[in-house]
Amino acid sequence: MVRGWYIGASGMEAQQTRLDAISNNLANVDTTSYKRDIAVSKNFPELLLRRMDDDGVYKNPFGSADVAPIIGKIGLGVELNELYTDFEQGSFKPTGSDADMALEGEGFFSVETPYGERYTRNGNFTVGVEGYLMTKEGYPVLGENGRIYLKDEKFTVNKNGEVWTTPIGSPDADAKLADRLKLVTFENSRYIQKQGSSLYKDTEISGPALAAEGRARPTVTQGFVEASNVNVVNEMVQMIEVNRAYEANQKSIQSEDTMMSKLWSEVVRAK
Repeated sequence: MVRGWYIGASGMEAQQTRLDAISNNLANVDTTSYKRDIAVSKNFPELLLRRMDDDGVYKNPFGSADVAPIIGKIGLGVELNELYTDFEQGSFKPTGSDADMALEGEGFFSVETPYGERYTRNGNFTVGVEGYLMTKEGYPVLGENGRIYLKDEKFTVNKNGEVWTTPIGSPDADAKLADRLKLVTFENSRYIQKQGSSLYKDTEISGPALAAEGRARPTVTQGFVEASNVNVVNEMVQMIEVNRAYEANQKSIQSEDTMMSKLWSEVVRAK
């Protein structure tokens, strides 16, 4: 009976973690380029149950037989295995701003922060007061040659991420290549770590950032941003499933508690 309490409690804790992930996804449904989190659980190893009173093996003319046959299996509950980030492509939303960019395909923009280089899919950029291309939080966006300077110039970004600048009042034929956006990929992008503000950090498991080239390089679309990949309907359905599973585990604990109470109040008293 005591084992049943722990099994039910582990189930409730796992469902609470799932609910937290779903709630966070719904809260960020309108966050540019947000990637939804999925809580993945795993069960503890199962045990085989045998009868204890008839332990041993007896022999007969045809061989031998086990007098303690297996009754069945018993699970020991579940635990959180990982919080998995789903990097499925989000839809594009037009903004009309030349500073906004969206990536199609796997890959990330590189951003300079006080904590080192970080990576993002959020292309909701702006040109800062100092003339550099920056994130909304004020972090410079990196090109292959460093920060991208755009002050007092018109600029266009092609599908390959090349930034072409033209002095205001000059014809488009005078455009010059300022830099090319530094786009990166990872050997195991599934294991990069979220750090808030739409930024990601590489880990030992993900490996260091690798320059995205050739077919591995995502396509850049200027004047658009990538929406979150959260489907509100699916998240709400999963929330209902989590609530029902949580209540089922809760009722199992209540049943175990009732049986334990009956054991102590009636069975023990009878002895």
